[in-house]
Amino acid sequence: MNVHHLELFYYVAKHGGISAAVRHIPYGIQQPAVSGQIGALEANLGVRLFERSPFRLTAAGRKLYAQIEAFFSGLDGLEGQLREADRPELRLGASELVLRLHISTVTQRLRARHPKLLLSLTPGYQMQFETWLRDGVIDLAIVPIEAKTKGRQSQIRLARVPLVLLVPKSSPHRSVADLWKQKKIREPLVALPPASSVTRSFLRDLRAKGVVWNQTVEVSSMEMVTSYVANGEGYGINLAIPEAIEHPEVRALPLDGFAPTDVGLRWTCELSPLVRDAIGEFQRYTRETWPDWVIDDVLPEPKKAGRRKRA
Repeated sequence: MNVHHLELFYYVAKHGGISAAVRHIPYGIQQPAVSGQIGALEANLGVRLFERSPFRLTAAGRKLYAQIEAFFSGLDGLEGQLREADRPELRLGASELVLRLHISTVTQRLRARHPKLLLSLTPGYQMQFETWLRDGVIDLAIVPIEAKTKGRQSQIRLARVPLVLLVPKSSPHRSVADLWKQKKIREPLVALPPASSVTRSFLRDLRAKGVVWNQTVEVSSMEMVTSYVANGEGYGINLAIPEAIEHPEVRALPLDGFAPTDVGLRWTCELSPLVRDAIGEFQRYTRETWPDWVIDDVLPEPKKAGRRKRA
């Protein structure tokens, strides 16, 4: 069946005749042309679709109209819907602190290049981001970066951030060297979940020094680590990000000899132009904000489609 013939039949059936249809078809076409093409449709189908005078759909005409009506009637608003659907969307996962303090500069720069940008910001922690990336819930996550990725995930490092030990302001310890003399530390240890990169890295390096310290309090954010230490709940392990550790009731002791944590971006899908631009802006922001910690990883160039060889 010729789709243009079906479209003309839709207007004829909807408006009750050929002359009425001509007045409503959204492009110029004369009545004889409509009549001729409807005749061609009927000849192709081998059935009569309607009686001409007075106008009345036949059983075959009613069946055909019922089949095509939803498609052609939906075309009127489809153009606007397609334009709306064409708006680029970036779904980003990061800690609440990062989303609150460090994302707006990046997104403002992205909007200059992608004015119709739809932005979805989801707070969480490392293990959640791993799952959300795998399940396609988010496009990009800001996470601690380890040597290898899992499955189809890709990553790029942004910054190498030192670890610090947070102690209450009233603590007698002025350096971690004093604390390590205990070999088995009694103070409660406040840290991110045991599976997180920060906690695993710290405990691994601590064991290498022959020191035993069991985690007592597990929290879900860097800010909560600082808050619990300020409330006298123990000593805490944290990244040396000023906004995360600054508190009038807390002191930060450098953890010399402990591996810093690489923080970066992770994604699963193939890089779209939007995600590629976002990664570039995050690299730029990191160079401006933490120049002493920045890692200049190079984002791979987009793959070029190769020519198919003839058999």
